[in-house]
Amino acid sequence: MITSLTSSAASLATTSAAAAIDTVRGRLALGVRQLVVGDNPPVRDLDGPLEGDLGIFGPDSITWQIHADAAVFVGGLRALFLQTMHPAAMAGVAEHSAYRSDPLGRLARTANYVGVTTYGTVPEATRMVGAVRTVHERVVGRTPDGEPYAANDPHLLTFVHHTLVDSLLRAHQRYGATALTQREADTYVAEMAVLADLFEAEPAATSVAELRAWFSDEQPVLRGTSQARSAARFLLTPPLPIAARPSYGVIAAAAVGLLPASVRRSLWLPTVPFADPLVVRPATGVLLHALRWVMAGLPEAATDHEGGDATEVDAEAA
Repeated sequence: MITSLTSSAASLATTSAAAAIDTVRGRLALGVRQLVVGDNPPVRDLDGPLEGDLGIFGPDSITWQIHADAAVFVGGLRALFLQTMHPAAMAGVAEHSAYRSDPLGRLARTANYVGVTTYGTVPEATRMVGAVRTVHERVVGRTPDGEPYAANDPHLLTFVHHTLVDSLLRAHQRYGATALTQREADTYVAEMAVLADLFEAEPAATSVAELRAWFSDEQPVLRGTSQARSAARFLLTPPLPIAARPSYGVIAAAAVGLLPASVRRSLWLPTVPFADPLVVRPATGVLLHALRWVMAGLPEAATDHEGGDATEVDAEAA
């Protein structure tokens, strides 16, 4: 009798503890989602049956695999650092973006763009690209050196596209939950080239080798201007909620560690010898593992696609 009661009490305690953990996990997941995507509706419920128009890439694509992993946090931030190195791209952001006054809004719009173009239907993805191009029409001007720029310039569009593809790929190769073969890496680059075509950009790379060669050819254009260094400093320590700052610091350090040494020097980004392999990489691995566990507990209501049009957003930052 006593043994039975003890066993029942232990079972009840275990069940209660598990329920409490699930509740905390769900709240953390909702908090992360709110921080990253804001009030944008879910693009697609990836946990339910996948039916109908599965979008540009589809569930069997390497793009879905990479973009669903927590390593995208590192890759997305690395892309922003790298984009500051092009004087024309940086001038457009400095003069037309609200990234300083509304960094979380900028993050949410960018995350929504990636989500819609990755997981949305073909019409949704096409509308998103069209919305971004419409906003880009007014992003024109001159760099501090007097060079004209336009956000819809085909070459500049390809530069931005390549920074994102290169950064997400490198982040996944270092921090992703699953390793990629060389063939899968090439497939990802080729899959993503479709988006560059939709933007009417210059032809994008379709293999890792082509991507590396493109950046090698672009190297003479890239440099750390005063605008670029100012933006890089902001990216290191943006005005985020206090609770998010420690995790962001780890992700920022990981993003910086993935940049070429020449870019880090040009942007005056702080580096400590051996800190990346000995401290940053292990800490980032632990953080991303925790994020994967947390986000797997996102309440079902937060993943339901209620039929709203996720492309009806200010696409300024995409």
